[in-house]
Amino acid sequence: MTDLRASNGLEPGQARSPGPSVQGLLSTDSREVPPPLLEEHYEYLGSEDIDKERYLSADFHRREVEKLWKKVWQLACREEDIPEPGDFIVYDIADISLIVLRDKAGAIRAYHNACLHRGTRLCEDTGHVGQLRCPFHGFTWSLEGALTDVPSRWDFPHIEDAAFTLPQARTGVWAGYVFVNVDPAAPALADYLGDVDKHLSYFALEERFKAVHVAKVIDCNWKVALEAFIESYHVISTHPQLLEYLGDSNTQYDVYRGRDGLPGFNRMITPQATSSPQLGEPLEPQDVLDAMFRDFYPEGVGVIKVPEGQDARPVVAEALRQRLMAQSGADLSDTSDSEIVDAIEYFVFPNMAPWAGIGAPLTYRFRPYGNSPDRCVFDIMLLVALPPGVPKPKAGPIHWLGPEEDFSAAPELGGLASVFNQDLSNLPRVQRGLAAMTKPGVTLANYQEVRIRQFHQDLDAYLGD
Repeated sequence: MTDLRASNGLEPGQARSPGPSVQGLLSTDSREVPPPLLEEHYEYLGSEDIDKERYLSADFHRREVEKLWKKVWQLACREEDIPEPGDFIVYDIADISLIVLRDKAGAIRAYHNACLHRGTRLCEDTGHVGQLRCPFHGFTWSLEGALTDVPSRWDFPHIEDAAFTLPQARTGVWAGYVFVNVDPAAPALADYLGDVDKHLSYFALEERFKAVHVAKVIDCNWKVALEAFIESYHVISTHPQLLEYLGDSNTQYDVYRGRDGLPGFNRMITPQATSSPQLGEPLEPQDVLDAMFRDFYPEGVGVIKVPEGQDARPVVAEALRQRLMAQSGADLSDTSDSEIVDAIEYFVFPNMAPWAGIGAPLTYRFRPYGNSPDRCVFDIMLLVALPPGVPKPKAGPIHWLGPEEDFSAAPELGGLASVFNQDLSNLPRVQRGLAAMTKPGVTLANYQEVRIRQFHQDLDAYLGD
C-alpha cells in the first residue's frame, strides 16, 4: 500500500497536485465507505515511450487477434440480455463471431457463428429462436448444438451427426456479466479475474439492471479509445466545464499486478462535488453544488442550498441519494457519499471498464471493428439499481449510432451525452495524429497515466514482447 503524498509517480517526497486527496475526502464521508475504496495501491511502472505502431500496424492487429482475442476472457453481454431459453446475442470481434444464448435448460452457451455446411453466419444481432437454422440452405441445430435437420439428407451420407455438433466457446458469469473465451486451454474465469472480484463484490453489480446500452463505431484503434477513458488527465482540456465540481488532478490511481502470468487490474477514483485545483482557489460550496446540479440535477439549482459552514459534497450526495431512491425504488440510505458522487472506475483486462458507483453506473467496452486497426466499437452501458426483490426485466436492444450520429442522438444517456461528444471529438484526431507523428512513441505521465502503462505491460505479456 502506498502513501499518496509520495505517489505522484516520480520520487517519494515530491509534491502532488494541490487540493484534497481522495482519502482525505473519504475520511469525512457521512456513511461507511466500502473497504476497497480505502486502499491506495500505486506502483511506479517505468517511463518508457509506447511504440506508436501498435495503434497503426495491421500486423500488430493480427498478432492481437491470434495471441490476445483468441486467448482471453472477454465481456460478451449481461445476463439480462438473454434471460430466457432461446434468447441470444451475437458477439463479434475481428473474425471471431459467437452466438451467446440460453439453451432449454437455461444454461448459457456460446456457439461459433458459422454453418458447418458452407460457412454462412447463422445469426445476426440479437433475438429469440427455438433452434439455429441456417438461412442459406436450412441446416438446423438445437439450442444444445445438436444437428437436427439436413435438407435432402439423402445427398449427405458422409455427414455424421456427432461430428456436426456446433463448436462452442467457453462461457462464464461474473457480477451479472457474461464472459466468453474461445481458448479451450484458458484458465478458469475466476482465476483470470483474480482479486478484482474481492473489490467489486462490495458493489453487487450482479443485482443491477442494464437499462441503457449505446454503441458506436469510431475511427480509431481500440486502444486509443480505451486509453481516453482510463485517465482523468484529459479533463482540463477536453471537459473544462467539469472543473467546477470535479477534482481531475486529485484522482487516485491504483494498479494491482496479476499473478501466475495472468493480467492484473486497476482503477481510478475521481472525486466529485469538489472543485478542481486547476482553477486555483477552491470555489464556494454553493457554486460547486450549482455547477454539478446544472449538469445532472437541474431542478435542484437554486432550490437546494449548502448550509453555512458546510462543504458541498455531503449536501450534493444526500440530494442525489434521495433523487436516485425516488427514481429507482432502491434503498440507498446506507450507500456512501463516494458511491453516490464519485467516478469509481475499474479496469478488467483487456477491454472492460466497470464503474462501481451508484450515481454513475457505467460499464465501457472497447474492441476492434472487423480487421481494421483504424476502427473500433465503443459500448456504453448504464447499470441501475433495482428495488429489493424486483426481478430484472429483459434488457432492451443495443442502440447503435450511425456514422453521422454523435451521442446527442442517444437521449437515454442524459447529461453524459455532451461529455461523450467531447471525447468523441478527440479520438479520430489521435489516430490521424499518430500516423503523422515523426516521434516513434507516445509519452505517458508516471502517475496520472499509469493505468495505460499497466495495460500495455499486460498486453506485451500476451503478445510475447
